[in-house]
Amino acid sequence: MSRIGLWIIGAHGGVATTVAVGLKALSSSQNGADCMGSGLVSQLPQFKSLDLADWENIVLGGHDIRDTTSLDEAKKLAHGTVPAIHPGFLNGAESFLADYDKNIRPGIMVNVGQTIEGLSSSDRVAVVEGAREAVKQVQADLQEFTKQNECDRVVVVNLASTEPPVDAAKLPQDWPEFEKLLDDASCPLPSSTLYAIASLELGFPFVNFTPSLGNCPAAIDQLAISKRTCHTGHDGKTGETFLKSVLAPAFANRNLQIMSWVGHNIFGNMDGQVLDDPINKQTKVTSKDRLLGQMLGYDPQTHVSIEYIKSLGDWKTAWDHIHFRGFLGTPMTMQFTWQGCDSILAAPLVLDLFRFVELANRRGETGLLTAMSSFFKSPLGTEENDFSIQFQMLLDWASKENGTG
Repeated sequence: MSRIGLWIIGAHGGVATTVAVGLKALSSSQNGADCMGSGLVSQLPQFKSLDLADWENIVLGGHDIRDTTSLDEAKKLAHGTVPAIHPGFLNGAESFLADYDKNIRPGIMVNVGQTIEGLSSSDRVAVVEGAREAVKQVQADLQEFTKQNECDRVVVVNLASTEPPVDAAKLPQDWPEFEKLLDDASCPLPSSTLYAIASLELGFPFVNFTPSLGNCPAAIDQLAISKRTCHTGHDGKTGETFLKSVLAPAFANRNLQIMSWVGHNIFGNMDGQVLDDPINKQTKVTSKDRLLGQMLGYDPQTHVSIEYIKSLGDWKTAWDHIHFRGFLGTPMTMQFTWQGCDSILAAPLVLDLFRFVELANRRGETGLLTAMSSFFKSPLGTEENDFSIQFQMLLDWASKENGTG
């Protein structure tokens, strides 16, 4: 039986914990995803014939910088914020979550900003000197996990908190020059990029589900191709931005001019706490705000706000106001409110990406997987943000994998 590792950076976060709880539910249910799989793209009929990883063959591990347990984090989600995670279910998942915890190692913390540093526990941060050593430590952890769990393959997914912005355009574009940064005492690369380098150098696919720099630099793609592996990202598209990528093309195709689009977002989980820092917030706002101009062909006035409201827990609310012009120049308005559970929205997409990327890697695909763009706010390797076109890209990829394209 093939065993496949899913290594999660930010292993004790809300999304990662929901991934673990969800994976236990999927692998334990007699009906599998037929019963539990709402929200899983990979369970759609269009992908049924793909040779995707089975739930029961997936082994979890990861890095985290906080001193906690998966069971404790699951209990926090269960108390009001994620009612689907109920105490009775958690009693049956204790052993599964404990096994997950055995595979979680102290994370690295380089250029992540003061807010993330403040969330860490001293005994859960790997002690390293410099970027090069940080990469080696991550690789040692990945290799140990692979060996101990007898994994045939491992996919690394970044679910860690959003780091302060880094301008990828100012970094070296070629891998040989980029790699020299690892030996620079003032290396500007954040943890997310060091994780990407560590993973891809080992030939492990890398998925960046966050807006952090991660695998964005062009040099990282060169590394992936040279190691004959693949990667994709970045910033998972789960709620408000998902609706933007559906609605904006509809306005464009009806020739209704959008004059302004304002979006206010409130939520209360750890992601919200980190984004309460203006420096970290800028990374996220940039990712959420960039796609309208690309889809419309012009730039309307836009405003995106993100506010941390502690009492909301894992629930997020987005209120959007769209001011547009119709026939004879008549101004009109559309408003919508999106309310959803952040981890419940994101976790199935993480499992989807793991299954699709693992299959791509098994089939020998290398470099950026642009067919995965429908999962991301700022998809790497493509300027396409229209969700319907992005989803067709995924369908086309799947048909080729099936040998029918």
